[in-house]
Amino acid sequence: MPTPGDVGGGESRGAVPRLTWSRRGAAGRCRRLNEAVAVPVPRGRAGGRAGPGGGDRLRPPRAAAMRGTAGLLALGAAAGLLAGGGGRWLGRLLHRLLLLPPLRAVRARRALPVEGKAVLVTGCDKGFGHALAKQLHAKGFTVFAGCLLADKNGDGARELKNMKSDRMKVLQMNVCSDEEVAQAVDFVKATLKDPEEGLWGLVNNAGVSTFGEVEFASLDNYKEVAEINLWGTVRVTKAFLPLIRRAKGRVVNITSMLGRMASPSRSCYCVSKYGVAAFSDCLRQEMYRWGVRVILIEPSNFVAATGILTEDGIDRQAEALWSGAGDTVREDYGREYFARHVATMKSFVSSSLKDMSLVLNDISDALTSTRPNNRYNPMETCWLLVCAAGGNG
Repeated sequence: MPTPGDVGGGESRGAVPRLTWSRRGAAGRCRRLNEAVAVPVPRGRAGGRAGPGGGDRLRPPRAAAMRGTAGLLALGAAAGLLAGGGGRWLGRLLHRLLLLPPLRAVRARRALPVEGKAVLVTGCDKGFGHALAKQLHAKGFTVFAGCLLADKNGDGARELKNMKSDRMKVLQMNVCSDEEVAQAVDFVKATLKDPEEGLWGLVNNAGVSTFGEVEFASLDNYKEVAEINLWGTVRVTKAFLPLIRRAKGRVVNITSMLGRMASPSRSCYCVSKYGVAAFSDCLRQEMYRWGVRVILIEPSNFVAATGILTEDGIDRQAEALWSGAGDTVREDYGREYFARHVATMKSFVSSSLKDMSLVLNDISDALTSTRPNNRYNPMETCWLLVCAAGGNG
């Protein structure tokens, strides 16, 4: 998790506190943002009211976010976004800061009919994939739910099977296995009412997470994470593209805000997610002539909701990292530093968002909107600012 930086500076009544940004990591740019943009309104000023106990009233942080220094921050982010071609990001950011209705309420988004459309989702044993399979089914899609533990009657696969719906198809699928992916393609072709009409959507959701600074992470750590997150996405996408092209459908790849900004101790994960983002951007250009949309979903911290990282899992990984490190590395870093590092990762888990609806609704929009975004960013406003500013302090 990024090391928190400093937000502070001089303050005066009725003025926004001055923000000073540390270069010690992306989270430093985000820390205390809500408090920093709250504007005290003294008694007697127009629009201000004293509370029951007297004193100043704080304007809601977002309502004040376009004032003073915070306004300059937003304008700076806007300039960076425009320079980088992030017009959609800019719109979402300014709407959030100005407390305007969501963009989707301002610009009505027409939805495509879902009747007769089928979507394959990987990683449906738990987390985003499991919840998404249910949500898409409820919307009327035929869902092919790829589960790693379907052949072992895993809990997630069993729950989906127990829905006993003709539109919920649970299949065994290890995204690292060429054989299982090929079998999944055959199953989908055999199940579709008309294979020549193709498969409307593919959601590459299967993934794992890990942590460990570069000198503690082994080369095998990098390979294991990339094999699932990156090469699994490439493998499944290549296998299903002919069906997607026939339907002029959608490829939706789940990356992360860590596929856009770097974070200490997360290099294994960042490498894999940056790779998926690059793969998706290249594929988007190649698929344009076929009428296929390639879309990225870049969530922030939802590890508590998905269970992709747990405190017990962090303890197991930490033991493996420490025991696998060389004597020189252990001596130079020291056990105390390593213990703080592990505690930081546990705080990352405990501070994560628990409501998956932001992510699920963006994926659904990517599959149903007549004009989907190329990128969706289900994350808190402060992280939008961090990503807009580059995020790699």
